[in-house]
Amino acid sequence: MLRTALRNVLAHKARLLMTVLAVCLGVAFVSGTLVFADSSATAFRAAASKNFADIAVSVDPKFAPSSNATDQRTTALDDALVRKLAKVPGVSTVRPLADGSATLSAKDGSPLRAGRTWSNLAAAYVPGADGKDDRYPLLKGHAPRSGDELAMDAGTAATGGFGIGDTVRFATDGPVLSKRLVGIVSTKDPRVTAGGTLTLFDKATAQRLFASPGHYTGIDLSAAPGTSQAELSQRVTTVLPADRAEATTATAQAAQQATNVDRLTRGYQKMPMIFAGVSLFIGSFLIVNTFTMLVNRRTREIALLRAIGASRRQVVRSVLWEAALVGLAASVVGFVLGLGIAMALPHVLSASAGPLPSGPLVIGFQPIAAALAVGVGVTVLAAWLPSRQAARIAPVEALRTAEQPPSAARSRIRGLVGLVLLALGAGLLVSLTGAKDASESNLQDALLGCALLGAALIVLAPLLAVPVIRLLGRLTGRFGIVGRLARENALRDPRRTAATASALLVTTALVSGLAVIGNSTGQALDRQAASGLGADYVISAGATTTTIDAAAARRLTDASGVRTATAIADSTLFLGGMTQPISGVDPAAVADVLRLRFVSGSAKDLGPGRIAVSRTLAEHNGLSAGSRLNASIGRSENVKPYTVTGVYDDNPVAGAALGYRAEVQAHSFVPDSVQRVLVRTDHGTVSKEMEGRLRTAVGNNPLLKVQDRNQLVHEAAGTVGNLLTLMYGLLAIGAVIATLGIINTLAMSVSERTREIGVLRAIGMDRVGIRRMIRIEAVTVAAFGTLLGLVGGVFGAWAVGALANGALTTYSLALPSGTLALVCLLSLAIGAVAAALPARRAATLSPLEATAER
Repeated sequence: MLRTALRNVLAHKARLLMTVLAVCLGVAFVSGTLVFADSSATAFRAAASKNFADIAVSVDPKFAPSSNATDQRTTALDDALVRKLAKVPGVSTVRPLADGSATLSAKDGSPLRAGRTWSNLAAAYVPGADGKDDRYPLLKGHAPRSGDELAMDAGTAATGGFGIGDTVRFATDGPVLSKRLVGIVSTKDPRVTAGGTLTLFDKATAQRLFASPGHYTGIDLSAAPGTSQAELSQRVTTVLPADRAEATTATAQAAQQATNVDRLTRGYQKMPMIFAGVSLFIGSFLIVNTFTMLVNRRTREIALLRAIGASRRQVVRSVLWEAALVGLAASVVGFVLGLGIAMALPHVLSASAGPLPSGPLVIGFQPIAAALAVGVGVTVLAAWLPSRQAARIAPVEALRTAEQPPSAARSRIRGLVGLVLLALGAGLLVSLTGAKDASESNLQDALLGCALLGAALIVLAPLLAVPVIRLLGRLTGRFGIVGRLARENALRDPRRTAATASALLVTTALVSGLAVIGNSTGQALDRQAASGLGADYVISAGATTTTIDAAAARRLTDASGVRTATAIADSTLFLGGMTQPISGVDPAAVADVLRLRFVSGSAKDLGPGRIAVSRTLAEHNGLSAGSRLNASIGRSENVKPYTVTGVYDDNPVAGAALGYRAEVQAHSFVPDSVQRVLVRTDHGTVSKEMEGRLRTAVGNNPLLKVQDRNQLVHEAAGTVGNLLTLMYGLLAIGAVIATLGIINTLAMSVSERTREIGVLRAIGMDRVGIRRMIRIEAVTVAAFGTLLGLVGGVFGAWAVGALANGALTTYSLALPSGTLALVCLLSLAIGAVAAALPARRAATLSPLEATAER
């Protein structure tokens, strides 16, 4: 039977090629995703991890929770402690650190990797007895010696276009600084080699920037031979001021870093894995359909095998061996394609998420095993049902020439199962229309409802094929006898038609559903931004501990074309065990830059001890205008009573609460600082020139973002952007697999109908008519799958969209008519294109040879 399976594979290699391609896509996405996940995890681990190879213990400062940013610059780690640690038994070397983060502007003035401040390293160049710092070997120039000099690594210099002697502009926190580049170094720090930047200063300058004069941000210790990390940590702890410094072993810090990196990289696996799952799911229809048709084509052959002594088990094994061989070939090819996907994914994801860390491909055992398991396993499972069907073929069936239609009992069972699934799925989705939030349980119910709805459509598709295709036949009938023949050919085997259309059904349902949700959410975000923001530009520092210096805020007011510039201080509101963002505003100016719709009260009474809260925060805590609550702001540990002056509709620019700016600034993590400036321009002007003037006013600070309303909406719609990326990806996968499926089905159908086509040619139908008949049949099948998918996708999006109301009060269903029309046209085009080769083959059949075919 193994030899029989090999012979069958070679005999039907052209037909099986389509199946191999379908399985290849699934294997490629699974293996490519796993390789990408391993590679990105390794690159992220390098980019976000300190190298502890030569470190045994790290000493870090401890601060009181209420300490502000200025207090945290003065640490207990000074030269006296360094000397004391050097005398601890078991300490080999002591390396003091004065490091932090510095974001650079490239030579052309553009921010250099500003989206990855966590990997923009800055440190002190601390020479040893030989005058060199062995961590940073010099390649060109010399080490920084004074406060107006700096050095950087070779990769950063090349990316930024810098050379020795150039002026480098950068920011650590606050205003822009400028220093002269005097040296270029190399480094083995994985955070830098994975795509980060490194800026080096002399020790005094680094201490002034990241700690305070004479103090350090950390101290690394290496152990003498024979001293363990734990033992050295205990000895070091005894000489440290317990309330101001702590010692941690390198092993413990490395373990914590690994946990953080795993959490960071987990999200990058989700979207590619969705591609993989969808491609496998859609491809399974093609595999099942192909093997079912092959079994049907070989009815006589299988019956004769049974007649000469082959058992049912042997027949099953023969079909499964055939599937395993196909799956093995597809796994090998798919794994190679997967490596290409793994190399392409970083570029795709970097377009929306900022540049990802760079690193080599990491090919482990898991992707290889997954490729084989998926390729062989899915193909064998998909071929199992046809193999069972083959095993039931009795020897006497070798005399039959017609395929037996499914029994009425099976059709009734299929219909009953489909209706039950439809009722469960639709009922569950309809029940979600009253949901008030997108909680985890509601999301799980939504996914389950969509899955049940999709399963119902797939189960019912053979039963729906007859009425739907007869309805479509009213259109195809306009093509005369050719159109009627195409309709009857599509109705000849509803199960095969449904299986062929299922790929487009699933694809269209997913794409149309995501398109509706994405379009509705995008419009809701646009309405929310338009209704909530009165300013034309928002200049932001991005974090509560990063500030916009006062001089820059003043320059914005004086910039040409600026009507008003209102500063906002951002901090954190600690309320009953929960933390919420609070924006400190000037009550007299808030109405000019924010469009707040108050449910009760107003913002005009904001002042010391008085705040306004969003509707969500008010509902969660049972607040209303006039209520009192106990809370604290920022670094303040003193919980005090606050009076609620008003409740406003949720506003992303205002945040969860509004406070009096002077009070928020007094308790901010950086006292008396501002984190945003809202700018209104003359006549509402928004242009590249205006943006350039604003950037100039803030000193082209690479830490600050200058965004107009559209840019804010685009940033807020990051999830929607991922949805759209997913939509186009799914559309591409579905299009490819559906095309393969239709080509395969029509090719086999033409082979089955060779004599029939010959008779049509003999009685006068020309080649053009044959080709048109095959094309109309393909378009009919595509239209059937598209119609069912469109109905299911839009219905699911309508039901699931209700979950967005909890986060977006402006959300409402908005059908993207253009996108949906494009999806329909593309699906019909897929049918027409897929029919090209089978139609051409059918048209070239000789009438005499075709009618003589047995």
